[in-house]
Amino acid sequence: MNTYDKLVEASQFLQPFNAAGANIGVVLGSGLGNFVQEIAITKEIPYEEIPHFPVSTVEGHHGKLIFGTIAGKPVIAMAGRFHFYEGYAPEDVVFPIRVMKFLGVQTLLVSNAAGGVGEGMQVGDLMIITDHISFAIKNPLLGANDNRLGPRFADMSEPYKKDLIQKAKDIAQRLGIRLKEGVYFGVTGPTFETRAEYKMIRLLGAHAVGMSTVQEVIAASHAGMNVFAMSVITDVGIREEENIITHDEVLQAAKEAEPKFSAVFREMIAAL
Repeated sequence: MNTYDKLVEASQFLQPFNAAGANIGVVLGSGLGNFVQEIAITKEIPYEEIPHFPVSTVEGHHGKLIFGTIAGKPVIAMAGRFHFYEGYAPEDVVFPIRVMKFLGVQTLLVSNAAGGVGEGMQVGDLMIITDHISFAIKNPLLGANDNRLGPRFADMSEPYKKDLIQKAKDIAQRLGIRLKEGVYFGVTGPTFETRAEYKMIRLLGAHAVGMSTVQEVIAASHAGMNVFAMSVITDVGIREEENIITHDEVLQAAKEAEPKFSAVFREMIAAL
């Protein structure tokens, strides 16, 4: 069965749960799963019950698709995402994004936990992603193109929509939340970067580095969706003392930053 037919089958299975016609999708990254408490849930479906869906294997990722409302707006939320480093093919990583598109989602809000590499980045910072560098990941559009999913050569000149970025900045200013902005560098993982790699990533113009998001955003842009993305800086890569980073530290830092993150995402959804 080809990808398009799988998408049709998965979206037909899910369509009855989207009676409200959600056109906003949310992807929740490592340690940010508690944002689901903001959702007035009408239905949650474990990934393993959805036809052709991959299953999340990483701690901090709940692994369910949620239908509900935030600030009265119907949404579809991924509590837990899929990563290339788990052994999934890129087309599996982006499968849920495409399913959301088939269900009618036009605006996608993406979150992740990332390592800070830019000058002045600190643990707990929220960084709006203004652009990304994707050379270190496998592009999910490789192979034969299905024009029903998007064009052969997808334009990536504005993968993160400027009007959504401005909306987030206005909201943060009103709430008294300090947001940073920067370029996200996508890597495959699952290893954290070496000191030399962090220095290279900074030299190439990135401010944060992570193991997710980029493939999803490429697929979303290919499908014509409007994307906003924000990183929670959960560790800082370049430092003089012992440079050991653990996944537990990442989850803890994300948890501590979550109230600010949740406030921005909640108000973004209310304003859409």
